[in-house]
Amino acid sequence: MEFTFLPKANSRNSNFARFSIKSFEPGKTETVSFRCNGFYYIGRHSGNIEKLVKVFKRGYASEGLENAKSELNRSLLQERNVIPEIIFCESKFGFNAINSFYQFLKGHQALSSIPLVLDATNLSEKDLQLYRKHRLFDEIILLEEYDEKALLAKGEFLKKVKSKGINTKIDGHIKISSFNITVSNILKRAFDIIVSSLVLMALSPLLLIIALAIKIESKGPVFYISKRAGRGYKIFDFYKFRTMFVGADQKVSDFLHLNQYNANSSEGPVFFKINNDPRITKVGMFLRNTSLDELPQLLNVLLGDMSLVGNRPLPLYEAETLTTDDWAKRFMAPAGITGLWQIKKRGKEEMSVEERINLDIDYANKYNFAYDLWIMANTPSALFQKANS
Repeated sequence: MEFTFLPKANSRNSNFARFSIKSFEPGKTETVSFRCNGFYYIGRHSGNIEKLVKVFKRGYASEGLENAKSELNRSLLQERNVIPEIIFCESKFGFNAINSFYQFLKGHQALSSIPLVLDATNLSEKDLQLYRKHRLFDEIILLEEYDEKALLAKGEFLKKVKSKGINTKIDGHIKISSFNITVSNILKRAFDIIVSSLVLMALSPLLLIIALAIKIESKGPVFYISKRAGRGYKIFDFYKFRTMFVGADQKVSDFLHLNQYNANSSEGPVFFKINNDPRITKVGMFLRNTSLDELPQLLNVLLGDMSLVGNRPLPLYEAETLTTDDWAKRFMAPAGITGLWQIKKRGKEEMSVEERINLDIDYANKYNFAYDLWIMANTPSALFQKANS
C-alpha cells in the first residue's frame, strides 16, 4: 500500500501541534471536532519527508493524489477524527490532477481548513505562474531550501491564516477560534455597502474631474492598481488614483536610503514611505494632501475586499515580511480605508514599524461595529488617511 505511517521521532518531550477545527456535517445538528496532528506529504522525495518528520515529529506520506484522497476520506470517518495539520504536495502530478485534489479538499469544511503547500522544485516558470494565477495553494516554496526553523514558522503562520481565527495557547495546546457570522459583522458589512454606494454616487462628478486632471498632466492610466494582502492574507486588486509617474514602482530601490521606516535595517518587517517623494506628480501631490487619491478604494469596500475601517492592506513585498508567529495576527482583521493606527499615530515620522504593527494587532483583538464607529468618529478628515500607505 502506498500510504505509510511515518514513525514518531525519538523524543520523550515531543510537542505535537494540536488544535480543533469545528465542522458541521450536512444533515447533522451536532458539531464534529477534528484533531490535527502531523503533516501529510504527497510524493516520493525521501529527503523532504525526513525533514518534515524532524519538524512536525509525525506524519503520513502517499505516492499519489488518488490514494491521498482515499486516506483523507478514511481519516474523516474514523472515531478519532484525526486529520493532518498541513499538507505538502510535489509538483510532478500536473495541473489538472492537482486541481482535482484541491477541489476535493474544498468539498469538506475540515479538509479545506488545512494549509496546502506546493513544493515547486523542478517546476518551470510557466507552470509556476499557472499555479499562482489559479491560487490552488496557500504557499509555494522550494522545500529543499527551507531549514527546519523556517519551515516550522511558515507552517504555524499558514495554519493561523487558513483557520482565519486568533490563536491562544491554553495549557500548552493551541486553540483556534474561528470568525463567526455575528450581528456585529452583519452590521459592519451592511454599513460598508450602504456608505460606499452612496458616497460613490454622490462624488461621481468629482471622480470624473480628477480622472481628467490625471490624464492631462501625465501619460498613463487613471487608476493605480496593485496587489495587496488583506484579511486572512487574501490577495486582491487595490484601487487608488494614480499619483506617481508611470514606472515608479520599479524605482523603489533607488530611494531606499530615504525610507522613514527602518532605513538602515535589513532585518524584520519592512514598510516603505518617504517624504517629498520625487516620483509624485503635481496633481498627485494635491490628491495625496487632500486624501482624494483614496476615493477609488470605496470600490474595494463595495466589492467586499475591504471595509471602511480596518488594518491597511499591505503591498506584497511588505506583507511577506510579516509572516512570523508574532505578527501574523494583524492579518486576522479586515482590511480597511482607515483604522486604529491612523488616529493614534497619523502620519507621524517618529512612528516605528513595531508601533504600527502593535496597533494593527490591537485592532484585530478588539474590532467590532461599535469600535469601528468610534474610530471613524475620531479619524481626522472622516474616512481618508493622508499618510502615504
